[in-house]
Amino acid sequence: MTTIKTSDGTELYYKDWGSGQPVVFSHGWPLSADAWDDQMFFLASNGYRCIAHDRRGHGRSSQPWNGNDMDTYADDLATVVEALGLKNAVHVGHSTGGGEVARYIGRHGTRRVAKAVLISAIPPLMLKTKDNPGGLLIEVFDGLRAQVLADRSQFFKDLTAPFYGANRPGAKVSQGLRDSFWLQGMQAGFKAVFDCIKVFSETDQTEDLKKFDVPTLIIHGDDDQIVPIGASALMSSKIVKGAELKVYPGAPHGLPATLKDKVNADLLAFIKE
Repeated sequence: MTTIKTSDGTELYYKDWGSGQPVVFSHGWPLSADAWDDQMFFLASNGYRCIAHDRRGHGRSSQPWNGNDMDTYADDLATVVEALGLKNAVHVGHSTGGGEVARYIGRHGTRRVAKAVLISAIPPLMLKTKDNPGGLLIEVFDGLRAQVLADRSQFFKDLTAPFYGANRPGAKVSQGLRDSFWLQGMQAGFKAVFDCIKVFSETDQTEDLKKFDVPTLIIHGDDDQIVPIGASALMSSKIVKGAELKVYPGAPHGLPATLKDKVNADLLAFIKE
């Protein structure tokens, strides 16, 4: 397997398809790089080099007990970028991966970054606080942790319904897609799955977003049941200077899969600009 070793010895699996300007993908929880296959195949077929790694503790990467925090995720991403010598890269992050991209820019700057894309992304902050009244109550995330501990496999199967909007009238979400989510989720390490709930819910990335100084596209569905648009994209688009916001009417959280043709077209158009 193609892997890169981090400073603490964690092995990060990655896939590297095509050639041309690099497009680097950061996946959501509890998935893996495979969640980006539709976008990577499309863009690699259109003249771009597409790279995606499995976050530590996820997919085919090793499962260390420690390091399941946003700073380390961002530093791992930096390790991948530097090991592969990537420059002028477009960074695309979905959900927790959007937080990873934001923290990467916050910690490592944009010297190697050409553009950024946040899709159904968690920034600036998912948790409801005094300063973030539009967020979700801590009880929501405590409930996720309890379900992971009780029966992770069944929880992942159930989670596919709101994730892809399969619980909405008239939804056409294949069983195969839902099975793929379950398979990727079950590849992830138990500790990483549990710890990452705190990461994606309690990490305040307001200051990270303020450091964006490259063209940025923010895509979000207005029927996202996992990361509600009001406390995420609508706020992020105001914090990132000059950000372009695309709202997909009626779209769910997992829109890179359910609306892959639209996402692919918007990504290609944005990268070409």
